[in-house]
Amino acid sequence: MCGIGGVFHLSGKQVNTDLLLQMNQKIRHRGPYDEGILFINTTSDRIVNAFGPDTDPQLLNQLAPPENTISANLGFAFRRLSILDLSPKGHQPMPSITGNCWIVFNGEIYNYLELRAELEALGYVFNSHTDTEVILNSYQAWGVDCQQRFMGMWSFAIWDSQKKRLFCSRDRFGIKPFYYYFEGETFLFGSEVKQFLVYPINKDINKEVIYKSLKIGAYLINSNNTFYNAIHILPHGHHLIVENGGVKIEPYYKLDPSTFASFKGTFQEAVEIYRELFQNTIRLHMRSDVEVGITLSGGLDSTAILATAFGLTDKTIKTFSSYFTHAPLYDERHWINLMTSSFKVNPLFYSASPEEVMASYGEMTTIHDYPIYGSSPMVNYLLMKQIQKSGVVVILSGQGNDELAGGYNHAFYRYYAYLIRAGKWKQFVNEYPSYLYDKPQGGAFSKIAKLMASVLLKESTLYKLEAFSKENVLSPSYNDFSILNNIEDLPTDRLSNFLYNNMMSTSIQTLLHFEDRNAMGSSLESRVPFLDHTLAEFLFSLPPSFKLHKHLGKYIHRKAMEGIVPNEVIQRKDKVGYLAPGEFFWMKNEMKAFFENILNSSDFKNRDIYNHHTITKKYKNMLAGKTGDEKTLWNIMSLEIWFKSQGM
Repeated sequence: MCGIGGVFHLSGKQVNTDLLLQMNQKIRHRGPYDEGILFINTTSDRIVNAFGPDTDPQLLNQLAPPENTISANLGFAFRRLSILDLSPKGHQPMPSITGNCWIVFNGEIYNYLELRAELEALGYVFNSHTDTEVILNSYQAWGVDCQQRFMGMWSFAIWDSQKKRLFCSRDRFGIKPFYYYFEGETFLFGSEVKQFLVYPINKDINKEVIYKSLKIGAYLINSNNTFYNAIHILPHGHHLIVENGGVKIEPYYKLDPSTFASFKGTFQEAVEIYRELFQNTIRLHMRSDVEVGITLSGGLDSTAILATAFGLTDKTIKTFSSYFTHAPLYDERHWINLMTSSFKVNPLFYSASPEEVMASYGEMTTIHDYPIYGSSPMVNYLLMKQIQKSGVVVILSGQGNDELAGGYNHAFYRYYAYLIRAGKWKQFVNEYPSYLYDKPQGGAFSKIAKLMASVLLKESTLYKLEAFSKENVLSPSYNDFSILNNIEDLPTDRLSNFLYNNMMSTSIQTLLHFEDRNAMGSSLESRVPFLDHTLAEFLFSLPPSFKLHKHLGKYIHRKAMEGIVPNEVIQRKDKVGYLAPGEFFWMKNEMKAFFENILNSSDFKNRDIYNHHTITKKYKNMLAGKTGDEKTLWNIMSLEIWFKSQGM
């Protein structure tokens, strides 16, 4: 897990060493252990492997100083967070044994040992025990198709001197970030947006992205665009090639709708296959040369990770949990203690304060490069600071299972709409009353209305209704965008269609952004075992009734964890995500003055993007006790703090 960056002047212009070093310094938090700088003249093939201010002292006598006089039009920059092969042999940028290729890589290839054995059988030689070198040799053996063989998370760039080609790739589901800028002569890439801002590029903001993100919070990260018009995201499951004076972006992976709900076995057979796949992904995600811990809530996903990981190690596992005492749902220590008392665990509990959030708001926003919508990512960021103090470097997180196995309340509307549209009336009549009355989230009238909308309307229309049902808090100039235009309507069952968009467009992309920045902001590696692509593909192959049943979501996961996770956790039905009290408690109390100072600031009042009348009305209503606008107001506060963090 690291940070990468680079500049490629296709015109032959010389790399500005100072800017490349500044670019790398901006992401020091992603890898404080080591730093590497590489200069390549793509015409003469002259290469200068240089050190930076934070380079491992053991390597200084092997590297050159990063002088401004180096004649090179391609520059690589790297920050190292050492996870595998902690020796200096893991230094990047790393060359292939042949010297024909150089790589900068951020992430982990979990099946690197199996791939290494396969490559050694083909005659490839290794100088280290890193997964980085496995990527290099895989590229030399199989070309761009090497991506299909990797199990893990990654973003990397490889310079191929023989083909005169820069090959860049991002993992299947977008766990690791890859940003780029291209204006015809200069190509920039990096792990975070802030790296690009050291260069004299166009810094106009992207109004459409701001508009979409405030309409639906899950749309903060949803396409190939960022909050800056000129800076883009390489879409997940895509690679990018720079050659012959241009940039070409192509997909190499996408969930295949033709395979959805194609499983022909019994439910019990599916449970056994799922359990085996899940145990395998945990086994692979435990591979590390440093200590691995687990972020633990009282929910089924993180407890399943802990219970499974416990069977794979004889070491005491450190767990890390947040809690709050504002309301019962905010305090999950009862559920967490069911796990920590059953296993060999060293638990840490942490309750962030509103004072800590206010003091860290600017710092967190700078780390994220985006407004931080909702207080949950913020308290998670502060939890990561506590984890860093513990000495743990790698953590396992339960992110992703809600999107894959139907954990969200919206999934139930699609599931029961599927039963109705498929004419499965007996099953509907048998199951729906349990959801209607036994699942605590939402009233009966609301559930029925949303079910009928799911029966009658396309998936893209449902998203548009949700977006346009919200009063616009931006000025009229923000009203003319094609909202949510990458929601796909698939010829599949309604539940699969919904989960597909969660994975490919909406929810998981934003959550993975928070996951990456929160961990890397404290120099930690966060791994998400549920997003193993073999597990994901298997879940999409299952019929909807294997995922949801009566009032229970993630049904197959629950059944697979029987006998492994305490039954009380498996049957829990009041879990509603990772909760934090910012919007519903702090903003009305301890953070009231903090919020009002922003609302009353001259910058906010003079910023012409807001609908000030609507925002003021919503704030007064909130103070009067009217609920429903708390999240919107928090997000407006976060957006304004983002503007200030960008010097606007």
